[in-house]
Amino acid sequence: MEERKVIIVGSSRSDGNTTRIVNTIAKQNNIDIIDLNDYDFSYFDYKSRNIDDDFLPLIRKVIDSYDTFIFATPIYWYSMSGIMKVFLDRFSDLITIEKETGRKLRGKKAAVISNSSDKEINYDFYMPFRKSSEYLGMEYLGNKHFDAKSSEETINISFI
Repeated sequence: MEERKVIIVGSSRSDGNTTRIVNTIAKQNNIDIIDLNDYDFSYFDYKSRNIDDDFLPLIRKVIDSYDTFIFATPIYWYSMSGIMKVFLDRFSDLITIEKETGRKLRGKKAAVISNSSDKEINYDFYMPFRKSSEYLGMEYLGNKHFDAKSSEETINISFI
């Protein structure tokens, strides 16, 4: 059975460099794309006042439909984008109010695509993704950084 993969894009622009890179990768590898800008969800809330926003239906769909999650984010001020951070923070719902859904993450796979105006970045940038994957029982496949200024026609990623 072929693994189902999805690229989850978290960028301030849905038509920027991250999306350009992701579209190339998705097309070359027949991978679905989810743009977090298409959803309305808010920060993690200990009182779960945001239980009716788009996060829980979205993450349920992702978990039930895909085996590998590839998080794609530009690097803003040495960190992942704000929308990606909020999305990852909401995984806290999966260990508090949605534990059955959260348990389904075990055995799934995760990877990261990043881009910035630098050719290389510090490996520590990926630590939140690596450690979160480990904590949730997911296999971390790796990461790939792209120089947003490059215009590569073919993009090779070893973890795909």
